[in-house]
Amino acid sequence: MVGATPAYARKRPEPAPVAAPAPVVIRSYTPVDRFYSARKNAVLWMSNREAQVALIQLLRDAPIDGFARGPQLAGQIEAAIAGAPSGGAAAATIAERAMSTALIDYVQSLYAPIPGMTYGNKWVGPRTPSGESILAGAARAPSLPAYVQSVWNLNPVYGQLRQAALEEAKLPDGGQSARLALNLPRVRFQSPSNKFVLVDIASARLWMYENGVPVDTMKVVVGKNEVDPKSNGSLRTPMIASVMYYAIYNPYWHVPDHLVRLNIAPAAAKIGPGALKGNKYEVVDSWSANPIILDPKTIDWKAVAAGTAHALLRQKPTGGNSMGKMKFPFENGFGIYLHDTPHKEYFAKADRTLSNGCIRLERAADFGTWLMGRPARPEDTSAELTVPFPQGVPVYVTYLTARPETGQIAYAKDVYGWDSPSPTQAVALGGQ
Repeated sequence: MVGATPAYARKRPEPAPVAAPAPVVIRSYTPVDRFYSARKNAVLWMSNREAQVALIQLLRDAPIDGFARGPQLAGQIEAAIAGAPSGGAAAATIAERAMSTALIDYVQSLYAPIPGMTYGNKWVGPRTPSGESILAGAARAPSLPAYVQSVWNLNPVYGQLRQAALEEAKLPDGGQSARLALNLPRVRFQSPSNKFVLVDIASARLWMYENGVPVDTMKVVVGKNEVDPKSNGSLRTPMIASVMYYAIYNPYWHVPDHLVRLNIAPAAAKIGPGALKGNKYEVVDSWSANPIILDPKTIDWKAVAAGTAHALLRQKPTGGNSMGKMKFPFENGFGIYLHDTPHKEYFAKADRTLSNGCIRLERAADFGTWLMGRPARPEDTSAELTVPFPQGVPVYVTYLTARPETGQIAYAKDVYGWDSPSPTQAVALGGQ
């Protein structure tokens, strides 16, 4: 037919629209969801009234641990439990999960970094437990109420301070609860080892703990409450958590820069480089394990004394240098370590804030024996010797103006003023 549209040009019918696939909803399961899913929604709390009471009391006391939301959560949980009988299964589920969530939040808050603490080793750094592990521990516990009543007991020092703080808080004027609560964060750690060392800067004492009890203690010397005249930096001993792995017998003493400038360089400039020889000082090119020994005649000692040049000095192992016969290093970034000293007279002093930051030990050999598990006898004074320990031992250098001692609470002078820091100090201490 003339004028007919060819078949290939005819309009084809549009295909029927295809429905878009429904969006895939991926639910973000919480640790609480995963815990109850694994146990087929079996209850943990709603069948155990004693555990409910223990958790509510834990949360009411929680501000002493720095968990300020505790009382508010306790009130919400009480209301949820009270409404569960009339609200049916849904209300009971809400109450059940509210309790599990509160327990997770509280426990995880205990593992926050300690304000002002420098962590020199990951092994002792803050390790927040997962929500599932917290609830799994509660489910496995022979007694859920007992688990709740002890979950705050991170270490024996923290536990005793916390109990004392709660007892003091019951007094009409609050007693010493505020001071005890101020010190609690400074010992909020859980040692990964059955052996650990606690150094308290405020009282200038050290304790050796094993299996949860102190097995020995000794006096120490800590940093001066002063400023380094050269660097304008603090000479105070900082708060540090780290691990000791070895001791050094017959250590070199790396002379602090300000002592080189103020004491040694003027003598060398006046008398000559021979002034170093009598005290067994060496000039080195670096603080490495095997530095290059430099000729003291090549040093401009007048410039060093004036502070326009620098010289690195170390004193040879003698047993009589400032390190004594033993040194106990640990990672920290400040160059702080524990060491022996020939100046035993310092330990007779009440105020032992006398060092440039490092920690001097009253009985270094006894300390070394405990760490090594065998007698520490650094008899050879001719060379340094590194002696490894059977296992790494955590060391916590902290600041306690209140601490447990023979069943009582002992109070120490606030030698650094950290209990009432200035705004600048508060920033440096992480708001402590």
